[in-house]
Amino acid sequence: MSDSFAHRLRLDRIADGARLELAAGDDERKAVAERLGLESLDRFEAHATLYRNGDIVRAEGRLGASLDQRCVVTGEPVAAHVDEAFEILFRPEPQTSRSEEEIELAAEDCDVVFHDGSTIDLGAAIADSLALSLDPYPRCAGAEAALKEAGVLSEADASPFAALAKLKLEKD
Repeated sequence: MSDSFAHRLRLDRIADGARLELAAGDDERKAVAERLGLESLDRFEAHATLYRNGDIVRAEGRLGASLDQRCVVTGEPVAAHVDEAFEILFRPEPQTSRSEEEIELAAEDCDVVFHDGSTIDLGAAIADSLALSLDPYPRCAGAEAALKEAGVLSEADASPFAALAKLKLEKD
């Protein structure tokens, strides 16, 4: 985890039902943008409600961001807006008998963040949620034309059915 958008909360000070508003400052946005490989991060904010049950804290809320990613084809900036709900479960670090023992996570465990028993870092967990909500292959408006000009076939043109259709046209 990165502390570029750190909002550490002491576990003993978290009240059940507490509401928080987080907004990244200039330096925090710059650090998160660098960490995520973004061209820019103009807005990054979140609101969360915390529910506590002993050492387990559940954070529910929404994150919002305005950013620019680089087009995977041309490298040009691609504007994006993120407005995503999140639910993150903070649990104590599991106790294992061996340091090399593997922990298997099920699908429902994917939004689980382990904590040290004294603090949670809500900001870093929300920054990780932003990372997961980004388009992994952003494309600008001119991406398809650039690919075609470079001789890259589209999925439809490269499919086995397209090859069969081409053979049929050549045969006729």
